[in-house]
Amino acid sequence: MGTTMKHIKVIFVLAAVLGLSACQSKVQYGDATEVETVNENFGSTDLQAISAKMVDSMLTFPPIVVMTQKERPIMFVDKIKNKTSEHIDTESITDTISTKLLRSGKFRFIDMTKVDAVRKQLDYQNNAGMVDPSTAIRFGRQIGAQYMLYGNLSSIVKEAGSDKDVYYKMTMRLMDLETGLIEWSDEKEIRKAKSKSFLGL
Repeated sequence: MGTTMKHIKVIFVLAAVLGLSACQSKVQYGDATEVETVNENFGSTDLQAISAKMVDSMLTFPPIVVMTQKERPIMFVDKIKNKTSEHIDTESITDTISTKLLRSGKFRFIDMTKVDAVRKQLDYQNNAGMVDPSTAIRFGRQIGAQYMLYGNLSSIVKEAGSDKDVYYKMTMRLMDLETGLIEWSDEKEIRKAKSKSFLGL
């Protein structure tokens, strides 16, 4: 009887260990460029598709090609307005686009998100009395941007029964700050459809 109880206890412990092992989650790396279809919300594939379309469009637009032949225009990227009902990190979109444009060697950028940090540093160098004046960077020496890149992200969502259709539209424009003229503009449309099964999944 004692031996049987010992066997039962051993079996129980082994079953518990195996059960815990089976419940443990597994993490593995995936392809960052692989199409992501977890749900119908805005995702990494949409971000990549938008940034690729906008960068390719701008770099191949004839007036932009001419503009960048002899110089690297200076621009800043304004925050994209999120007009969707979702919480979308639009800064990730502008970061990807500006990085691709900068790496093309055709443009230079001013990072407007760091203006306050730069102002504090220049104030420290010039007014704190702790920096050698001969090495301090003076105020008023920065180069101004010539162009502003900005855009809107909007969506239309429709549902009928178990079906859901989500339409996204990204619009971007490049403005000449001196004249106010729009030098380039383009759109990227994305449509995603979701149908629930009879199990409601």
